[in-house]
Amino acid sequence: MEVGLNHFLIVSTILFSFGLYGIVTRKNAIMVLMGVELILNAANINFVAFSSFGNFGINGQLYALFVIILAAAEAAIALAIVLNIYKTFSKVNIDEINNLKD
Repeated sequence: MEVGLNHFLIVSTILFSFGLYGIVTRKNAIMVLMGVELILNAANINFVAFSSFGNFGINGQLYALFVIILAAAEAAIALAIVLNIYKTFSKVNIDEINNLKD
């Protein structure tokens, strides 16, 4: 059995679904960030798979590298915000932190 484009798309769809489920159902900020990372990894799999099977050259790998750099910056900034929220409110539950408007 040969691994084709459909296999990569199925794995990417599963990762995207898990990420979306993590964002929608979780109240913990860290779990929401993990869901965002899963969605970005699903996009990376799509970029590389279409680049490999669609004869687009190296463009898919370059986009995936850009997304990895973007995800690292997003994780660093988001974790800094989460740590600041934890220091201020002693919790990281997203639903309970609406005092930031004040």
